Amino acid sequence: MEKINGEPVSPEQIQAWADEAEAGYDVAVLRKRGRKPLGDGPARVVPVRLDDTLLSALDARAAREHISRSELIRAALRDYVA
Repeated sequence: MEKINGEPVSPEQIQAWADEAEAGYDVAVLRKRGRKPLGDGPARVVPVRLDDTLLSALDARAAREHISRSELIRAALRDYVA
């Protein structure tokens, strides 16, 4: 018997998935791949060096605000350049 993530999958379930695929999918409903755009266009990675003290403070603030490190850095940069 076939397995997915360790769980058995019956031949009937496999056939149901095959039938669904052969019938076709609505492309507009399918989840889009890739990251969401940020700002006014595609984002670029910009490496930045931070010392341990600054990085720890950044991580602590991000945890308090329940956001990612990257989101916090972007918010700080937007405030700084505004």
